[in-house]
Amino acid sequence: MIRGLVIRPAEPADRAGIRDVELQAFGQPAEADLVEALVAGGDTVLELVATQEGEIVGHILFSRLIVENGTDRFPAVALAPLSVKPKRQDSGIGTALVEAAHALLKDAGETLSVVLGEPSYYGRFGYAHERAAGFASDYQCEALQALAWGDAPASGRLVYARAFSDL
Repeated sequence: MIRGLVIRPAEPADRAGIRDVELQAFGQPAEADLVEALVAGGDTVLELVATQEGEIVGHILFSRLIVENGTDRFPAVALAPLSVKPKRQDSGIGTALVEAAHALLKDAGETLSVVLGEPSYYGRFGYAHERAAGFASDYQCEALQALAWGDAPASGRLVYARAFSDL
């Protein structure tokens, strides 16, 4: 437990604070712009913020991802981005956000999550490239990882929200 950390759903009043976290964490506007486009496009499945003393110090967003396999379409989620203010990194806030989000997603019936990120970091949560290797994707590489919580496809084409291709 991190002293004073509150994880809660993002609210409309949080937009400026979320953008600030993204800009500080990544040092560029691409991820902040992606978040704004996903929210504006209605593609958000789950968005959480972490606060300490009322300040937004972390953020995580999962957007709708579709796995297409022939004529079948299977709903999944894409984790992007996860961010923590630089001065608060390595304190467990990112881990707390991922774990809280995963619990909520599983409770909501989601069965597959995909992330493009550092394998050693996301592997701690059960993400693995081996689970994503069967998917066709514009982002297919060792950093593309998946985590299944139930009966989910192991192959097909990953179709991300439009905001990703607009980057």
